[in-house]
Amino acid sequence: MKYVLAIDQGTTSSRAILFDADLQVAFVAQREFAQHFPAPGLVEHNPDEIWNSVVDVCREVLDKVPNGSVSAIGITNQRETTVVWNRETGEPLYNAIVWQDRRTAAYCQQLKDEGFEATVQAHTGLLLDPYFSGTKLKWILDNVAGARDMAARGELAFGTIDSFLLWRLTGGTVHATDATNAARTMLYDIENGKWDAGICRKLEIPFSVLPEVRDSAADFGRTSASVLGEEIPVCGMAGDQQAATIGQACFRPGMMKSTYGTGCFALLNTGGTLVQSRNRLLGTIAYQLDGQVTYALEGSIFIAGAVVQWLRDGLGIIEHASDTQKMAAASDPDQQIYLVPAFTGLGAPYWDADARGAIYGLTRNTGPNEFARAALESVGYQTLDLLTAMQNDWAGDAENVLRVDGGMSASNWSMQFLSDMLGAPVDRPAVLETTAVGAAWLAGMFAGEYPDIDGFSRSWRRDCRFEPEMPRAERDRKYGGWKEAVSRTLTTG
Repeated sequence: MKYVLAIDQGTTSSRAILFDADLQVAFVAQREFAQHFPAPGLVEHNPDEIWNSVVDVCREVLDKVPNGSVSAIGITNQRETTVVWNRETGEPLYNAIVWQDRRTAAYCQQLKDEGFEATVQAHTGLLLDPYFSGTKLKWILDNVAGARDMAARGELAFGTIDSFLLWRLTGGTVHATDATNAARTMLYDIENGKWDAGICRKLEIPFSVLPEVRDSAADFGRTSASVLGEEIPVCGMAGDQQAATIGQACFRPGMMKSTYGTGCFALLNTGGTLVQSRNRLLGTIAYQLDGQVTYALEGSIFIAGAVVQWLRDGLGIIEHASDTQKMAAASDPDQQIYLVPAFTGLGAPYWDADARGAIYGLTRNTGPNEFARAALESVGYQTLDLLTAMQNDWAGDAENVLRVDGGMSASNWSMQFLSDMLGAPVDRPAVLETTAVGAAWLAGMFAGEYPDIDGFSRSWRRDCRFEPEMPRAERDRKYGGWKEAVSRTLTTG
């Protein structure tokens, strides 16, 4: 039997999943790694910890099958997280600066004040925000002793996590990324398909540190036998949200998916049209196959599943994430509590890096159950914010169904509330590992193991559909309260 290995390197853990010939999960291994918070608003990872976790999980699943039975590897990764390493030694110059990190907020504001955001949006589809990789890379070059001199001599390599893993997997022979990850750096011209000279010059980023950009399904080299025990072709690569879009088979313009992990990320396929958002959403690359780009509108919520982690680790009012469903169902319906989880700022469509979390509507009777309900409801409200903005931006026909995935999508209570707020059906797939499925399909399709787009689309299966049940008047009342809570939270409001 032939298998395809998907490496799913996420924000809090690394996973390796072996998929069989029918694209079904055969073996899974997972390792968590440490989160580092040097100061409020700063988030870092140790790149070597990430690397070791990836190698460990890959070896664990590869030990389950004979040598030579894995046809290809696909990589999907937390996007925007930035690593700079020494080309000679492979050692990182600094910790990985995570997508959630806000250290470059002041610099981004300076660029906005100079009127540079219009250039960034026109060329990259993105907004000027610390979220993206470009200003993180500049920070490392500016703040690590000797970094700029080393970069000038061509001694440094930059990459998002996919590039860093690929470099080490191939024994330092391949410095590359795919178009979906390049599109999240704020340095890549997504219409012309090349690194943007003007933006790189403005941010003082030398081209010598940047990886080669390839299709999402392509020849990315072979793993070194010294790393995984055998040479395996790496044939697929996509940022996690684009991989989930692929895994959800959202190949037609107008199809939408939303992934609920640490954050929440909704993507609307816009086909060959790059939409310049009027509602502070992002234009991005959904995938690139055979040199052909498919675009998407994206809305990014920084805190989704992480708000449940906060209930557990910060407040200590739950032991397990699943506890929130029963607590929300048992909460007092007469108390309307709003939790705006702006722990690291607010993402789309607000983009306020300085906003911080807030809770509204507390009474003497408010308790853990009401906090749990408010946390779960915040995800539904934020998703409605995104989809409303998407519908205002997209001139084409959007399908009236949202496909969902990610850990939080397993919560029936949350998905029912989401359907109620959207006033539309919500489909949960039979296989929730859509991010890994997307990476595996890219690699397996390129290697000739899996079907083409049409065949893969036909194989997608739904596990459950949630239909809206909440009366329109109640939905409007609850969402109106949310909008007021957000307006009170925004630093610009």
